[in-house]
Amino acid sequence: MRRSLVLFVTLFLSIAVFAQHTRVPVSGTWAFKLDPLDKGIPEKWYSQKLQGRITLPGTLDDAGIGKPVQTDTLKLNKQVMMHLSRKHEYTGAVWYQRTIAIPHNMQAARMMLERVIWNTDCWIDGRAVGTQESLIAPQFFDLGTLKAGVHQITLRVDNRKQHDISVNDFAHAYTDGTQIIWNGVIGNMEIVDRLPLSIEKVQVFPSLKNSSVEANINFVPGRADKKYYVRARILKGLQVVEDTRNIVITGDSLWHTKFIIKVKDARGWDEFNPRLYQLKIDVTNKSGEVIDSRTEQFGFRDLSSEKGQFRINGRQMFLRGTLECNIFPLEGHPPMNAAGWYKVFNTAKQYGLNHIRFHSWCPPEAAFKVADSLGFYLHVELPLWSLTVGKDPGTLSYLKEEAVRIIQNYGNHPSFCFWSMGNELEGDFNWLQDLVRQLKAQDSRRLYTTTTFSFQKGHGKYPEPTDDYFITQYTDEGWVRGQGIFNTNVPDFKTDYSNAIKNIPVPLVIHEVGQYSVYPDLSEISKYKGVLEPMNFKAIRNDLRNKGMLNLAGPYLKASGNLAANLYKEEIERALKTSGVGGFQLLDLHDFPGQGTALVGLLNAFWDSKGIITPEEFRRFCGPVVPLLRFGKATYTNNEVFSASVEMANFSDKTITDQLIWSINDKEKKVLFSGKLDKKAIPVGNGQQIGKFSVNLESITKAMQLEVTLRVVNSSTISNHWSIWVYPSTIAEAPKNVIFTTSADSALSWLKKGANVVLNPDTAAIKGVSGRFAPVFWSPVHFPDQPGSMGLLVNPAHPALADFPTANYSDWQWWDLVTNSKTMITDMLPVQPLPIVRVIDNFFKNRNMADILEFKVGIGKLIICSMDIHHNLTERPVARQLRHSLLRYAGGKDFAPISSLSSSDLQIFIK
Repeated sequence: MRRSLVLFVTLFLSIAVFAQHTRVPVSGTWAFKLDPLDKGIPEKWYSQKLQGRITLPGTLDDAGIGKPVQTDTLKLNKQVMMHLSRKHEYTGAVWYQRTIAIPHNMQAARMMLERVIWNTDCWIDGRAVGTQESLIAPQFFDLGTLKAGVHQITLRVDNRKQHDISVNDFAHAYTDGTQIIWNGVIGNMEIVDRLPLSIEKVQVFPSLKNSSVEANINFVPGRADKKYYVRARILKGLQVVEDTRNIVITGDSLWHTKFIIKVKDARGWDEFNPRLYQLKIDVTNKSGEVIDSRTEQFGFRDLSSEKGQFRINGRQMFLRGTLECNIFPLEGHPPMNAAGWYKVFNTAKQYGLNHIRFHSWCPPEAAFKVADSLGFYLHVELPLWSLTVGKDPGTLSYLKEEAVRIIQNYGNHPSFCFWSMGNELEGDFNWLQDLVRQLKAQDSRRLYTTTTFSFQKGHGKYPEPTDDYFITQYTDEGWVRGQGIFNTNVPDFKTDYSNAIKNIPVPLVIHEVGQYSVYPDLSEISKYKGVLEPMNFKAIRNDLRNKGMLNLAGPYLKASGNLAANLYKEEIERALKTSGVGGFQLLDLHDFPGQGTALVGLLNAFWDSKGIITPEEFRRFCGPVVPLLRFGKATYTNNEVFSASVEMANFSDKTITDQLIWSINDKEKKVLFSGKLDKKAIPVGNGQQIGKFSVNLESITKAMQLEVTLRVVNSSTISNHWSIWVYPSTIAEAPKNVIFTTSADSALSWLKKGANVVLNPDTAAIKGVSGRFAPVFWSPVHFPDQPGSMGLLVNPAHPALADFPTANYSDWQWWDLVTNSKTMITDMLPVQPLPIVRVIDNFFKNRNMADILEFKVGIGKLIICSMDIHHNLTERPVARQLRHSLLRYAGGKDFAPISSLSSSDLQIFIK
């Protein structure tokens, strides 16, 4: 790879804002030519006239250039399900060329291309000016002296992999999994003149504690025998709050100067008050003529990691985050303007989040600016997701250069709070720690971690020595996310992660919380009007249509989505209950359409709602202030007492002194029990118990779902609620006209006599899929060996469930029944029945599955239940209640199955 020393240096320079010099935009119509055989350099295409036409900024995909992608949408296979499909694709070199009019002579012209994948060669008037490479920062080309007039610029952009930075090209700076491996230039494209004493770069180091701003300024070298002056002003909006005049620069300081400005009444930047200041710098000569000006925006934001807690401006903070994995399905690349990023950050903020992690990539300037204005905390990563860190010296050199580019281009932004060297790294941790030490020495404005979790033995369970904070999914003491325990541990709502994190010395951030797959929203297909085609969604739609199941897509979405929302709620509340947890990073609030179509979001890939949960409801358990309840279980009998302790996670910017009210309502919102807790001052933080309450449930005489609510007296927004289920402790005897059996042979014998039968075989005797409460983890395509169901679709209005209160999805009361079940597959039946309780299969298989069915069998009538409702019923009140409800229905006049089943067809379900 060709590099001159000068161009190597320019890699480190920030985007300059030259107030006194004309910018010459180079965007517009360019000629282009594809170079798949790499003929361009030996054939000197830089001296030829190219003929194709394309608009830059833009990509080949935007222009519909490249190999058309042919994908069979009728087949549901792994290839089509891996990710969204490009309409056109091209990997290799492309030449771009245009003529540009320079209005006046330029002494030291520099061209900036804001974002390119990956490697760019540049010629001006046939003269080579060098090579640049970066995935996450602008590329700069020193064009030298340009006379006024017309000049020809030629670029050769190569989007082939230059360094092995990730497993299977998964790193989101370079991937077809989320963004695409496009070819072109996006963002700003311009030429400016770097005159002597122009400002090269400015790094701003504000300190709220010291009420000061340190400015480090580098200049384009000027004449050392002359004296120049710097005037620095601090502005807040249009108001000048500090003005420092006539800072003299001479001699060696013509290359660099540093000074500190004291600022009276400096005010802090954070999520509640994103106050922004500007540092305006003017360089003048002895006559007062302005040579150059620069304005840098910044915020007073002191960030620290103290005693296992994050602190911002001296106050404890908690990260409520999600991931952004370069998912932009219209363009196939990140937005380069404010509007696109406002949609991302404002939506996240509406759902109560204050933090976004950029997984294995760094966003462009526009993202930081919008995050600054909204008070959003950003976690940035090097473009790295490797299991062999340290293997290739060239890659290590490239990563160090990218790290410096990140500091120089984005380091002044107050939103840039956290920095990781990459995702789930493995390899040479000594090199990674050395890199962190080097970056800390250069830039103390943010907190660092060596890796965003690691599976490498000896790492990942405890912080590295250089870590300011630690991201993990478990420690040596156990899991810190529910995904590892929700299928094995009986649900309770008192557990937190205190034991797991007790020996962790720095703030712990929970890694990639959730990953609960939601059934596809097929109405989303119409949204894809850009460069990507949703072949995966179309293949699922075709599969459902062919199987006569297309009408189930909408109900599947809602039912699986409600289950996922419940699980995310419990995940978040467990984190909020744990003192010492510094935050969480969801995977994800919105869908990840790559890696096997991982639809793990409550929002779609466009950051639009799927109709599962409103922002207001989500903020009740994911906001700055969240009332929390600890209680032992979800299901009770009416001879028990419901007891709970009340806490508040207060991560606002002030102490709360309002009173909390609790109530327990039935489904008709009738208040059955209520009370007030003693008024207390609740400072910023968590783990603060406010009080306790308990109620005797003996007045609940029939099976009921109840809602427990906590709310702040003087607030309409600070409230939270939970469901519990109460069942009678004694059950009426079963109807005499119903046979309950666990034997298929016995059931058939009774059915031949015209009996009403409830058949509940042992799960070992059922042909089917083992029950699993939590839905598919991540993706059934990426991880095909998991049981792979996505929750229940229940018919709550069916009379068989008249004595078993339920919604249409698997809520917490179904946990015992689902985990003690074997799901029946009904695809072999000649006619598909309408299940009372249907199991949602994963979208890669789309089988007809059920747990409770009813049939006519000859002159008899049958209910078959594949959930265990006959073992240990004294200890399993939910199973006992479901059995009671089914038996009562089977013995009543409403028992009238529509579907028929032959005696031989029963063998489809029973071994």
